Amino acid sequence: MSRLLIIHAHPEPRSLSSALKDVAVETLTAQGHEVQVSDLYAMNWKAVADSADFTTHSDSDRLHYAAASKTAYQEGTQAADILAEQQKLLWADGVILNFPLWWFGLPAILKGWIDRVYACGFAYGVGAQGGARWGDRYGEGTLMGKRAMLAVTLGGREPHYTDRGVNGRLFDVLWPIQHGILFYPGMSVLPPFALYQADRLDDARWVEARESFQARLKDFFTEIPIAFRTQNGGDYDEQQVLREGLGSGKDGLMIHLSR
Repeated sequence: MSRLLIIHAHPEPRSLSSALKDVAVETLTAQGHEVQVSDLYAMNWKAVADSADFTTHSDSDRLHYAAASKTAYQEGTQAADILAEQQKLLWADGVILNFPLWWFGLPAILKGWIDRVYACGFAYGVGAQGGARWGDRYGEGTLMGKRAMLAVTLGGREPHYTDRGVNGRLFDVLWPIQHGILFYPGMSVLPPFALYQADRLDDARWVEARESFQARLKDFFTEIPIAFRTQNGGDYDEQQVLREGLGSGKDGLMIHLSR
């Protein structure tokens, strides 16, 4: 069986997001998988990236966070909480980010988890660069071979997040998270599990939603991932611009899908 890490970000244990987290733990464990949960609010996770993230950094020195991050990662002088979360990511075969969509993005505490855990040399700044190759990213990198999925609760209605919906297509809204945060360091990204009108969910819809989520979890390691184009697969030129003739018949960010 496989190992899954759930990164959970909601301040209320009785929330719908927290209920989804519990369903995930129950369902995956029943399948025989090993599961770890990083419950960021329960952990009182430090969301602010600053000099305290590096045990040997002197406050008298100007802080260049990326450079300090790389040095600390290479020398083993990262803060203990950062190292612990990196080790969980390396341990996992699959990752689930479970959160409510707040102002079209991640809750601040989860964004802070990304900012701090995704150290230079660990999640970015990886691989040789030169010519048309800009390092190991977008389909390659430290987390290559792992699967990832978003479990997202939204207050709006589903039509709001369609091609002509006022909030924009959900694929576009989630692009920085799915293509950036997950695919950039190498993970294969599954289509998101999205639960709309989360604050208006009645008992009947919850039963339906729970069953739908359980079905997605059971297919976690067999479902076909989103077909993001890999950076170093030949579809992009020396400036990392999609080559002429590719993406025809598609619009917007959809051109970056290979099928």
